[in-house]
Amino acid sequence: MPRVRKGAARRQAKKRILKSVRGHRGPAGHLFRLAKEAATRAEVNAKTDRRRKKRDFRGLWVVRLNAACRARGLRYSEFINGCKKANIELNRKMLSEIAIADPEGFDKIAETVKAAIA
Repeated sequence: MPRVRKGAARRQAKKRILKSVRGHRGPAGHLFRLAKEAATRAEVNAKTDRRRKKRDFRGLWVVRLNAACRARGLRYSEFINGCKKANIELNRKMLSEIAIADPEGFDKIAETVKAAIA
């Protein structure tokens, strides 16, 4: 049998890697060996940052809720505890959106929470 080389498949694989690192500075965007490392590193960082984004947004919602609660005479931890006692099953994202978009609605939630705590 004749020896098979990887001609077209290898060229396509290299083109795929080089296309993925287009825009990288210096040799990492042009030379295949460095581009391969850059692409691998970029994929790892992308995965890490998808997880990080979830953490960052949760922190943002907590800060917004804390500010809204403090304006109504509650601490954040008291508010969350009161929400659990009052069976308010809204998550932090929705609560922070309500606090921004509908302050009167959030006032009602805060009153319900205060009643549940006391």
